[in-house]
Amino acid sequence: MSLTLKYLPRLPKRLDWRIGCVGTGFIMRDCHLVAYRQAGFNPVAITSRDPANAVAVAKQHGIPSVHRTLDDMLDDDSIEVLDVAVPPDIQADVLRRAIERGKHLRGILAQKPLAMSVVDARDVINRCAKAGIALAVNQNMRYDQSIRAMKDLLNRGTIGTPVLATIEMRAIPHWMPWSEKLHSLATFVMSIHHLDTFRYWFGTPDRVLASTRPDPRTKFTHTDGINLYILEYDNGIRAMSCDDVWTGPAREGSESDIFIRWRVEGTDGLARGTIGWPSYPARTPSTLDFTTKQQPGYWLSPRWKEVWFPDAFVGTMAQLLCAIEDGTEPEISGRDNLETLALCEAVFAAAKEHRVTTVGEFLR
Repeated sequence: MSLTLKYLPRLPKRLDWRIGCVGTGFIMRDCHLVAYRQAGFNPVAITSRDPANAVAVAKQHGIPSVHRTLDDMLDDDSIEVLDVAVPPDIQADVLRRAIERGKHLRGILAQKPLAMSVVDARDVINRCAKAGIALAVNQNMRYDQSIRAMKDLLNRGTIGTPVLATIEMRAIPHWMPWSEKLHSLATFVMSIHHLDTFRYWFGTPDRVLASTRPDPRTKFTHTDGINLYILEYDNGIRAMSCDDVWTGPAREGSESDIFIRWRVEGTDGLARGTIGWPSYPARTPSTLDFTTKQQPGYWLSPRWKEVWFPDAFVGTMAQLLCAIEDGTEPEISGRDNLETLALCEAVFAAAKEHRVTTVGEFLR
């Protein structure tokens, strides 16, 4: 059985698409721009709320042009693609401004979550469609190497019909200051990765059950810290995740046991994997092992050198550029990602209201 799995993104024919970057935080500085340089992409301009940060990041990554404001950048009609990395509570307004003023833009890559409500997200999606701008969402866990390789196994039917999938996260995120203002903490910022992964693997679920509680370590007021949820599919698949951002007092004196593991069981085999992200900035590749009835007695273990942070960010930009070239919707289009956002709403409501929810009720 071949260990050659499709885990790398397809690259665009043109690498010199002129990219304008909005934001200079960690994701842009240490992930997007690092990945773009290694792929040969062409970021030509940058802007930030803090012009000094924009100058520093431009110098660090060899970006030739710094714009003092977003409007200045949008008035630069040489920019073909906008790469937006701003907090989710202001992103919808930034995107509306970009769509209104940047008539020359061919595409926009926005962060996840696309917005903090389905209503705002749908509005942005509709505006982009009307303006003829391709909109993609940086749902970057889809380009983690093990997650993408697992999708290839599912496409090949290697493990048969999926029965049960699980993700277990025991890791401590760094909550950014802007997260204190959001109505949701873990669901829209952390769990959204795993919810979108389940959608990527199996499609949108038919029902959602969830429970949550605050994280003892996070001192600002929040409701959804530690998240537990089950996704039900009418075809029989069940998916569940434990998103534990506490993990015990690992920063308060005890030993730590930090990891992210996933598992997919099928009628003809099973696959299991790890996510290397908790070790960042150490380059720790994610892993995949699988076994099947067709080759009993063996665990097959493909390996790769690429890592989620920052290498996966090549894929999220590449899928937008390929879509522009092909005249198609991006793989992670705004329209597709609307269902991930509605799934977040369904999890948040299921936990808060102690009831079974559906994605459909949040898409109305």
